[in-house]
This record gives sequence, C-alpha cells and structure tokens, in this order.
Amino acid sequence: MPRIIFVEHNDTSHCVDAEIGKSLMQTALDQGIPGIDADCGGSCACGTCHVIIEESWQGKLPAAEDEEVTMLDMTPEPQPGSRLSCQVLVTEELDGLILRLPEFQM
Repeated sequence: MPRIIFVEHNDTSHCVDAEIGKSLMQTALDQGIPGIDADCGGSCACGTCHVIIEESWQGKLPAAEDEEVTMLDMTPEPQPGSRLSCQVLVTEELDGLILRLPEFQM
C-alpha cells in the first residue's frame, strides 16, 4: 500500500496508507486530514481539495486536464505543482508522494 504524506500549511505532517485506485482527495477524507474540504465530492467542480505537489514529484504525475486547470485558476493560491486532489488517483508509483496543503481553500 503506497504511503502519502500530506503537509498542512503549518508544517504538520500526516503520513497515511493510501488505497490504490482511490483519489488523493478521498484518501485525505478517509484519513481525516484537515484542510481538504471536498465540497463538490470529487467532481472537479470546485477548488476545495487543492494541494501542491512537492517539486520532486511534479513530473511523475499525469498532466492536469483542461477542466482541472480551469478550476485551479480560481483557487486563492495557485502555484507550480497545484493540483486538485480529486483528479489524481493513487498508484503504487506514488509511494512517498509529498503534498502540501494551501493556507486557504476556495
């Protein structure tokens, strides 16, 4: 089972086991990670599951689709590496992935 590290804005880290095939958003919700609101339930219709992928991992994820890019443009703190966690599925290759949570969600 891959391990994913969520880092809150205050640098509190949460290292969790993630189920392959689930989204990073659902993983965060299942594990009670604070800072992931997921208001739209994973339908890419809001930006409340915004995460920032650690730079060393950015090239290892599939590119964001146009719909996700549009939603990310509306987030309060878009950055290089910004993704909607509802759009990234857990794979074995993501073992050790580090995600930072922005201070504010939409």
